[in-house]
Amino acid sequence: MTITTSAPARRLDVLAAPGDRHDEILTPAALDFVGKLAAAFGERRQSLMKERRRQVLRLGSGSPLVFPVATSAVRADPSWRVAPPAPGLSDRRVEITGPPDRRMAVNALNSGAHVWMADFEDATAPTWDNVVGGQLTLLDAIERRIDFTAESGKEYRLKDPGRLPTIVVRPRGWHLDEAHLEFDGRPVPAPLVDFGLYFFHCARRQIDAGQGPYFYLPKLENRYEARLWNDIFLFAQELLDIPRGTVRATVLIETVTAAFEMEEILYELREHSSGLNAGRWDYLFSLIKTFGHRTDFLLPDRAQVTMTAPFMRAYTELLVRTCHKRGAHAIGGMAAQVPSKDPAAHEAALAKVRLDKEREAEDGFDGSWVAHPGLVPLCRETFDHVLGERPHQIDRTRDDVDVTAAELLSVRRAGGPPSAEGVRTNIAVTLRYYDAWLRGQGAVALGGLMEDAATAEIARVQIWQWLRHRVIDRQTVTQVLDDEIERLGAEYPWARVEDVRELFERTALQPELPLFFTPDAYSRHLVRRAERLS
Repeated sequence: MTITTSAPARRLDVLAAPGDRHDEILTPAALDFVGKLAAAFGERRQSLMKERRRQVLRLGSGSPLVFPVATSAVRADPSWRVAPPAPGLSDRRVEITGPPDRRMAVNALNSGAHVWMADFEDATAPTWDNVVGGQLTLLDAIERRIDFTAESGKEYRLKDPGRLPTIVVRPRGWHLDEAHLEFDGRPVPAPLVDFGLYFFHCARRQIDAGQGPYFYLPKLENRYEARLWNDIFLFAQELLDIPRGTVRATVLIETVTAAFEMEEILYELREHSSGLNAGRWDYLFSLIKTFGHRTDFLLPDRAQVTMTAPFMRAYTELLVRTCHKRGAHAIGGMAAQVPSKDPAAHEAALAKVRLDKEREAEDGFDGSWVAHPGLVPLCRETFDHVLGERPHQIDRTRDDVDVTAAELLSVRRAGGPPSAEGVRTNIAVTLRYYDAWLRGQGAVALGGLMEDAATAEIARVQIWQWLRHRVIDRQTVTQVLDDEIERLGAEYPWARVEDVRELFERTALQPELPLFFTPDAYSRHLVRRAERLS
């Protein structure tokens, strides 16, 4: 298959003020490359977003969610497999995630993890400085010039520049635009910006270093969205004369509709696939977005919905079986705990992480995620115990697993009604995360956990769901909201309490649930346009 690389000579405009070293990323050639991506795939992305909305309406009106009949032949065909592991992606037993912030990048690269996932999505508040600065961080990391001294005087240095984790980049999801770049008068899809700038500047550099341009793809909802990414990879490789199949991508199965198309997603990406990942919080968030109008999908406190809940077991076991059946890596979910200075709290947190990682390794996962460098040794030790000297356990095909559609959707057994503490925790976490996000910080340590947009999303949609089904009353929520807004202002005098409250009321207290908090909050608060510069 050959994809034409020609594109009409249309204009891509930068609508943001220049920043320090931005010219190193926003070169004419790089912007031209992003413009070609927008010209080739922008309309198709728009069509897929319309299909998402139609799917929401179909499922909301009672259409069943089932494994697609049209692709039964793909699932039944035993002959196809994904590409073999690419250099640097064979052993993935510990992956650390975090924003491409310079300080956190150095810590991640020094952590001893096998993979660093540089996250432009849930862990990054997409200010223009963060977007371009993240690209500079990646470029400097690959060039081994990322060492720096902070204003506090603390030095950040790579311990062993010759042995660093494999870098994998997570661009923003298809639902987001980049308002600071316009192509033909329309914002450029944000994932094309994140992918395009990194691919243009770093793909060849990564190949020369013996690896390649690798990606995590977030929030895909079906096989057509995977096919779009595959065509983007083909187009980009051809445009920059990079061998076909060099790109590799791991898809996060973090929407309930994608859980019903795991094999199809692997099939669409098969020459570029490096596996699937189980994204816990976004998956629960997706369940509420999709079925929140139904009482049989009413979830308890998020802390009660563990990975041992029957419907979560069905989802993760199906993921492992699907991946290993097709020769792909299955990567487990996030350990978000932040090590505590309190010995008792620290030991309790480590015990939870150990149980979670032991379950994943014993179930067949080939590796897992952590959010903090302090958890890397524990995760590695747990997977070492199961894997030994093997880089993975893809040969363990889990033929004993047979998951039905009903089992994936058996949420009723998840637990009891929400507690007063659960209501307060969800409101407090959402408000504090919103405040940090509005100030440009996308990953925040709150209550011993590293919270990001995914945890804020599940927290706010749970409040919406509980109100809709009257398991809590609006007066209670309003009182807790008042209390927590007051606490936020007292703890952080610089907090944008009015903006935070308004954002919470728009995203959690309206009759209709916004599918994401980020698009509207981004356009209202993070977009800072200047005159046209290119």
